[in-house]
Amino acid sequence: MSVNKMLKRNLQLIPRILGANGLSSFVLIRRLSASITKTVEAHKFYPAYLHYVGKDPLVYRNVGQQLEKTVAEYGSTEAIVSCHEQKRYTFRSLIEEVDRVAAGLLKLGLKQGDHVGIWAPNNMHWYLTMLGAARAGLVSVAINSALQARELDYCLKKAKVKAVVMSETFKSQNFYEIMKSICPELPDSVDGRINSVNLPHLKHVIIDTPNRLKGALSFDDLLGLSNRTEYEAITQLQRHIAPDSACNIQFTSGTTGHPKAAVISHYHFVNNGIHISNRNQFDSNTRICVQVPLFHAFGTVITIMAAMDKGSTLVLPAAGFSPADSLKAIVDEKCTVIHGTPTMYVDLIKKQRELKLPLKTAKMAVTGGAPCSPQLFLDIKNVLGLERVQTVFGMTETTAIIFQTRPGDSMDQILNTVGHLQDHVEAKVIDAEGKTVGFGESGELCVRGYLTMLGYYEDEEKTNETIGRDGWLRTGDQFILQADGYGRIVGRLKEMIIRGGENIFPKEVEDFLNSHPDICETHVVGVPCERLGEELCAFVRLQDGVTKISRDEIKEFCKGKLAHFKIPRYVIRVDNFPKTASGKIQKFKLVEVYEKEHQAQ
Repeated sequence: MSVNKMLKRNLQLIPRILGANGLSSFVLIRRLSASITKTVEAHKFYPAYLHYVGKDPLVYRNVGQQLEKTVAEYGSTEAIVSCHEQKRYTFRSLIEEVDRVAAGLLKLGLKQGDHVGIWAPNNMHWYLTMLGAARAGLVSVAINSALQARELDYCLKKAKVKAVVMSETFKSQNFYEIMKSICPELPDSVDGRINSVNLPHLKHVIIDTPNRLKGALSFDDLLGLSNRTEYEAITQLQRHIAPDSACNIQFTSGTTGHPKAAVISHYHFVNNGIHISNRNQFDSNTRICVQVPLFHAFGTVITIMAAMDKGSTLVLPAAGFSPADSLKAIVDEKCTVIHGTPTMYVDLIKKQRELKLPLKTAKMAVTGGAPCSPQLFLDIKNVLGLERVQTVFGMTETTAIIFQTRPGDSMDQILNTVGHLQDHVEAKVIDAEGKTVGFGESGELCVRGYLTMLGYYEDEEKTNETIGRDGWLRTGDQFILQADGYGRIVGRLKEMIIRGGENIFPKEVEDFLNSHPDICETHVVGVPCERLGEELCAFVRLQDGVTKISRDEIKEFCKGKLAHFKIPRYVIRVDNFPKTASGKIQKFKLVEVYEKEHQAQ
């Protein structure tokens, strides 16, 4: 029944009310009024739009000025500890080394706005170079340390990188040999100056190594290029670096196709870092165990910039993710906070169950980079013995964080939402036609505010596809926005499975299967089906000691709890999942595994 019809029906009662006695009329009129109010309220439309201002204003400063502010307030506090390199810096000793890097890069002939690639695992020179580039007015380009020749070639060309700072080796990766394969002129270069046919923009390769490698400068060489007067002049340079100018290029960590180069400003970095640290209640006693790669937005902003704001200490357990090294670092360095992606926590929990180390100082875990199931949240808290678990949700194109857990959030809010909208951000949810849906309804999440990227580097078409002329950025996430400011992610629009006309988001099925006592981790993909279009295939990693699980067991577990069309038709057991270096599952590779197994049957 429409609102108009319901109101008309209520109004028809008025003659009866007027014919009643005085007291009864008064009572009936009051009831009628309440009925009309209730009817109108029940049919009101509240669009899913919020602008959360917050209490702390945005600041207008660049990364170099932010570092100076931190040094002034927390100079004697440890800024970073690299356990595997046995190196430590206080904020006061750090800024001197950072400025030597900045002055060295400028001495090589680089100009403000030039791009400096950083291609390395979590080593100290990564951290120094990122901050040094910012202090020099250069743009750091974060490059995935796992990239091979073809992928590296793409990134260097796409971002027009003029200098690369990199490691020599890491695990089986030989960075120098890979660089030679795409820049054959490197060994014959003189004084570290390169003239490459394939990479015309590349002029310098700097390698963190004690060895003399032909054509390359060592990182120590870079530090020694400038004199005291030159690196002390970096402080004066800060007033000429606009906060709105580009600071960093992050390649999107998608699992298919060529990554896009998102350009992030100093202003983005500084402010997102401040509001992240506020929500996490960081202070100068906070010590963060850093498991995430520094080349990812989780590492650069959620970790480095957030820690810098409050003078918190970063602890690098190892060059790459190692659960055993992380646990040891938490104990030895008295870490209070842990940063990691969901898959990292799965492995960390598994190792802690084995080692049972006394993680007495650890109080909080922060998880992000991918959706985290409620069961994993509980395991993180209980197995690691933490007081609380925080979730962060965002994307490369929004600097880092859009939604985040708030202090004092209930367990229900932590387990079943991605947190509350971040300060100074607008959010809305739209349908396929671009119309705003109501609170509690599912649609695509759009955001607008200070944190949206400047754009994709030299890619106006892709930028315009993502950010409209009105400033709204389309995230591609199927999302539910609540009136209280909290949000729930349903899944990625591109990952949605359509089975016989039914829309299924893998996350719902994955979260449910992860609650099975024998299952450690689950990822669900859509696979071809002649009759229904797509079917569900669940890839499961089992708990230690469990060797098999059947589809019939899964079906019985789901019975009466999941709709029949959401129950996976295929179940494949795996020992490990294919991942990007930032911890995201490469679902297209799971589809390839299914196809191979299906063809073999």
